[in-house]
Amino acid sequence: MALPQSALSELLEAFRAGDGVDLIRESVRVALQELIELEATERIGAAPYERTEDRVSERNGHRPRQLTTKAGDVELRIPKLRKGSFFPIILEPRRRIDQALYAVVMEAYVQGISTRSVDDLVEAMGAVGISKSEVSRICANLDETVGAFRTRALDHVEFPYIYLDATYLHVRNAPGKGGQVVSMAVVVATGVTATGEREILGLDVGDSEDEVFWRSFLLSLKQRGLAGVKLVISDQHSGLVKALKRAFQGTAHQRCRVHFARNLLAHVPKGQAELVATAFRMIFAQPTAEDVDAAWDKTRDELAARFPKLGPLMDDAKAEVLAFTAFPREHWRKIWSTNPLERVNKEIKRRSRVVGIFPNSAAVIRLVGAVLIDMHDEWIAGDRRYLSEGSMAKLYDTSDTDSVAAIESSDV
Repeated sequence: MALPQSALSELLEAFRAGDGVDLIRESVRVALQELIELEATERIGAAPYERTEDRVSERNGHRPRQLTTKAGDVELRIPKLRKGSFFPIILEPRRRIDQALYAVVMEAYVQGISTRSVDDLVEAMGAVGISKSEVSRICANLDETVGAFRTRALDHVEFPYIYLDATYLHVRNAPGKGGQVVSMAVVVATGVTATGEREILGLDVGDSEDEVFWRSFLLSLKQRGLAGVKLVISDQHSGLVKALKRAFQGTAHQRCRVHFARNLLAHVPKGQAELVATAFRMIFAQPTAEDVDAAWDKTRDELAARFPKLGPLMDDAKAEVLAFTAFPREHWRKIWSTNPLERVNKEIKRRSRVVGIFPNSAAVIRLVGAVLIDMHDEWIAGDRRYLSEGSMAKLYDTSDTDSVAAIESSDV
């Protein structure tokens, strides 16, 4: 790969001036930038200002990206396309996550609370003897990035669909070996925009059954500009449901059908569980909202005749479990459960499994925040919408807030 004459001249001048460190760093930057531009040319089918029949898009400026290398931090420029998305292979999209994992493991190691598996990982990283000041520096840089992401404005577009869910990690609630290890909820909010794209909206750590915690989290989203919410999809955490009534008054609540099905099966003998599960799933196979409603009532009566405890459970939950039927048919599979968050939670679990026990809540936010930032970037850069723009138009043409099961009507 030939470097431009101007770039070679700059490197030569730096070498003559004796700026060895700067020379190496600049050499890395130029080489990486050349690779990025080459890959962009292959992706577009044409070099800058070149006319060719193979062209599939056009350049539309650049966006800055800082990359940490052994030669130091280098500032790169990633070409933006008018059509489609582009992210260079050499920048490793998940590099930020790896840095966060490294920082959390190092923090645990420095505080003396790491396990043997973490010790082994530290040695594999070649980081034995890392100083507390080095750990603090790494953590500070990551915390600034994650903090900016968690507090960014959300007023650039409406989010008619909001998903809320919690996963649980082990956290030490006091520094050092003597601190008690507790299970803490990592709550994540994602949203679907008015044009069908997905975004990560928020992240926090706390007690998933605490109404005050949930209310604070939800109000923080609204204070950052979250608006246009028509449906909130979540599990039935008691604190969350109460908080929704106060923070999102008049907004419909979809109770996750998967979690509710598990609640039903907890009241059924194991030998009859498959029968009940199959009957329950058939409710959601109906083509219209009226058919779904009728199927619910029919299934409720049939199941209650054999398992009396199921009747009251289905009566109390009907409005919220069937809230999805007031929205476009094309959206049903995507909004009747929190399953779209399953991949998010699995990635969080996969990355946190290496750590095992987090040294504090800040470390949780640091690592999980890095995971979510990279996932958010992938969603934004993706070519496909989560829900089609045409189907989202139906949402705004046909939705009627009076016909939706509002949160205030819930007795839970």
